[in-house]
Amino acid sequence: MIDNPRILLIGADGQVGWELRRTLAPVGQVIAASLAGQDGPAVDLTDAASLRRLFNETAPDVVINAAAYTAVDKAESEPELAQAINGDALGIIAELCEAPRVPVIHYSTDFVFSGVTDHPYREDDPAEPKSVYGRTKLAGERALLESAAPALVFRTAWVYGVRGSNFLLTMLNLFRERSELRIVEDQIGTPTWSRMLAEVTAQISYRLLHGDLDIEQVKGLYHVTAGGATSWYGFAEAIREATGSDCRLNPIPTSEYPAPAQRPAYSVLDTGHFRRTFGLALPDWRHSLALCLADLRAFR
Repeated sequence: MIDNPRILLIGADGQVGWELRRTLAPVGQVIAASLAGQDGPAVDLTDAASLRRLFNETAPDVVINAAAYTAVDKAESEPELAQAINGDALGIIAELCEAPRVPVIHYSTDFVFSGVTDHPYREDDPAEPKSVYGRTKLAGERALLESAAPALVFRTAWVYGVRGSNFLLTMLNLFRERSELRIVEDQIGTPTWSRMLAEVTAQISYRLLHGDLDIEQVKGLYHVTAGGATSWYGFAEAIREATGSDCRLNPIPTSEYPAPAQRPAYSVLDTGHFRRTFGLALPDWRHSLALCLADLRAFR
């Protein structure tokens, strides 16, 4: 057991990082690092020296990396920058955590899969990313998992919350501005609340730091999303119904909404390995959406 453990949170200003700052507060001393460095140390994931300096100056007992290059379409024209942040930086983090055996928790994505399937993906299914974003996130996974660092990699999907740029906030804004919207209905996945991700991460971090979990026994790759599945159209319809909007929604195929980056048509993730290993429940996406909307009303 570590008294007042030091938790280095990288990407503290993102939508998952912001939630982590709240859920990790009872676990230990949260060192909130971000590119801007407004509420803690500054760190540039494209600069190995910056990462090494951050690690040496903070001497963390656990590292949680919630930072990523997430501009999926823009990554197609900025592959080097996406690779530096999503891939190369994880190699440096792995190197820094390996010798002192500092546990590191990192988030990856459903975009590592092609989406050409009809069953929920398991951790051992082949990764076949079809976008720069997916390829760079897969590179980051491998940098950690193929190293000797004590790492947990959590693949998640369709993340939304009360901050940042995400589908929920986009829909709420569009509902106020427009009377009719066209929404893709042939991409299937699982909307996942950033708060839920932060809560399970905090619980696992507490158990690691207080000796209830041995990182050497549980390290590896896990799928972590809410329960259930829907389409973007189904997600939008649930938001519309919950908020009482009278905006009309029209379902369309992906072919009518072209984008630079190819999306997986089906990217539901099987979370059984995570639930069995850690004994944590992952609520249905509809339940999480209701809680998030209630939180959003209070937040605003």
